[in-house]
Amino acid sequence: MNNELINKLENENRVLKRKLALLIDENHTKDEIVIQQSKMASMGEMIGNIAHQWRQPLMEISSLIINTEAKIKIVGNISNDELLDTIDKSNHIIKFMSETIDDFRNFFATNKNEENFMIIEQVNIALNMLKSSFDRYNIKINIIIKSKIEVYGIKNEYLQVLLNILSNAKDAIVSNKISNGCITIKIYEKTNSIILEIENNGGIIDIEPINKVFEPFFTYKKNNGTGVGLFMSKLIIENNMNGLLKVHNIKNGVCFSIALSI
Repeated sequence: MNNELINKLENENRVLKRKLALLIDENHTKDEIVIQQSKMASMGEMIGNIAHQWRQPLMEISSLIINTEAKIKIVGNISNDELLDTIDKSNHIIKFMSETIDDFRNFFATNKNEENFMIIEQVNIALNMLKSSFDRYNIKINIIIKSKIEVYGIKNEYLQVLLNILSNAKDAIVSNKISNGCITIKIYEKTNSIILEIENNGGIIDIEPINKVFEPFFTYKKNNGTGVGLFMSKLIIENNMNGLLKVHNIKNGVCFSIALSI
């Protein structure tokens, strides 16, 4: 009788193990789909950002060429100083465009090596990548730095989180038609952690509980949103970097905070 009971329990245990393995495989497949959708959404957003970043510089170069051509055709000549000035300005613009491409190329790099990096450096890269979008909607950026301690992690993934949160802040300001749009970025230390806060005045998130924004496929007032950006951001910070990503409403807006151990 005891042997029969043992055999029965062993059989049930094997069945449960098979079911668990199937469940793990199913969840892994779902995670892969979410990750792939996140990558595709990020790529689409980055291509759009490249277009925004390059539109103004291309217009400036075009204007320089038109002015130079007009002087040659109307005046009949152009001085060496004017020509050198045009070349210098064009080279400066082209250098900016080249650096922009480097930033976006690094964003899509597959390097997963952990390393020490400065948070403010990744913040500056993210702001440069989104500069044209912010300028287009006259969004003011305030940066308050109270700590320059390095953190350890995958800086490219950290940049992805910053870009997602900043893009969401811009979208909230634009969709709610805020005329004096403002994003405030704070970096400071608190109880063995370094905190990055990103505040915006684009209106509160009117859902309960507010942490629903981190659920996969959840979208909030975005007709073309995929709902994977903040979900992936939370996975990156909390699973890959052992940190904490939180959100709460503030006066007239929202604050996202990222805490990483020092």
